[in-house]
Amino acid sequence: MRILFWGTPEFAVPSLRALDDEGHEIVAVVTQPDRPAGRGRHLRPSPVKEVAVALGFPVLTPERPRGDEFLDRIRALHPELSVVVAYGHILPREVLDVPSLGSINVHASLLPELRGAAPINWAIARGHDGTGVTIMRMVEEMDAGPVLHVISEPILPGESASELTIRLSELGAEALLEALAVMEAGKLVEEEQDQQRATFAPKVDRDVARIAWTRPARELEWHVRAMDAVPGAWTELDGMAVKLFRPRLPDAPGERSAAPGTVVAADADAGLVVATGGGTLGLDEVQPPGKRRMTARDWIAGRGVRVGQRFV
Repeated sequence: MRILFWGTPEFAVPSLRALDDEGHEIVAVVTQPDRPAGRGRHLRPSPVKEVAVALGFPVLTPERPRGDEFLDRIRALHPELSVVVAYGHILPREVLDVPSLGSINVHASLLPELRGAAPINWAIARGHDGTGVTIMRMVEEMDAGPVLHVISEPILPGESASELTIRLSELGAEALLEALAVMEAGKLVEEEQDQQRATFAPKVDRDVARIAWTRPARELEWHVRAMDAVPGAWTELDGMAVKLFRPRLPDAPGERSAAPGTVVAADADAGLVVATGGGTLGLDEVQPPGKRRMTARDWIAGRGVRVGQRFV
């Protein structure tokens, strides 16, 4: 099948590789333009572009996937199908309709739950026990098209968004190939979504990632896992932003009289433990400002934090 592939982050790479390995013809890859990255702010290609170039595929990097010139370029490729995996822009109807078989999307949730840009983060942040991958036909409304194929997957205890993203990226590639095999066999059944059951997963940013210590420990454990590694759950200590990772719920409830955000343990045995609006939360990794991510015990040994200090 002649496929026009759309994707940008690492999450999309397994799907691109799987299509190539399966023998589909990738007529071109559309991805976001190179962006400044790192301390030097040098231009860096997207993970998808790096792989596409290495595999020898033509690469298109429009600022916006629209306009007559861009449409003419993709029409000239004569794709049978567009496959979209975390590309980063909503595609207009005239773009979706270019391929003869339309456009499909690999989405990291069990639609209609968690439509939007950050389904993996919000599945964890909202305390879901499971999630999965949906292959859907694309329509102009975000993530609202008919469902073609679904694979469910549990969220493992203590699993971070970074870890779950890796697992779902591989699962997405598997689901994609299964859906295409059924499509090529002419047996594909499209099921309309129940719009009344739709929930949404908006983009996560630094404001969303800030820790509100008045929340219960269980909810904060979800939150810290959900924000790992980007943007990273963060809080302030003495006016400086500190990112926190690897949360855990201590065996004992800890100091209940301490104000939320107060450090109630900071030693080699207990590690870092912080009072919340309900119970205490342990944190096993931290990233102080201007430093690398490290274990909380290393931070404590370096006198980065002490009992009685308060995160805000």
